[in-house]
Amino acid sequence: MSEIQEMRDTIRRLHGVESTHDESVRVTEEFNGTTVWDGVVEVFQLHNHHQAPKIYVWANNTEDKRSRVVTVLHANYVTSPVLAVRAFVVRKS
Repeated sequence: MSEIQEMRDTIRRLHGVESTHDESVRVTEEFNGTTVWDGVVEVFQLHNHHQAPKIYVWANNTEDKRSRVVTVLHANYVTSPVLAVRAFVVRKS
């Protein structure tokens, strides 16, 4: 199973809707001259979601080196892959 398909399965499981992969966006987020996040964010269009037209998804390694899938819905203040990563970094810290 491809990584994109695994992400679609995660979206279906967590958010209860189907999705279509739209694009892959490279994001590097820095704070005070230090890179705090660097990776690829996958953008998916959501089908019939009650809150959001799209979702931003990426794999993130946890402190114990396991990979988990992060999903951030497109919403009022999260309107791009960069802003999704920023919201994640702020929430995580």
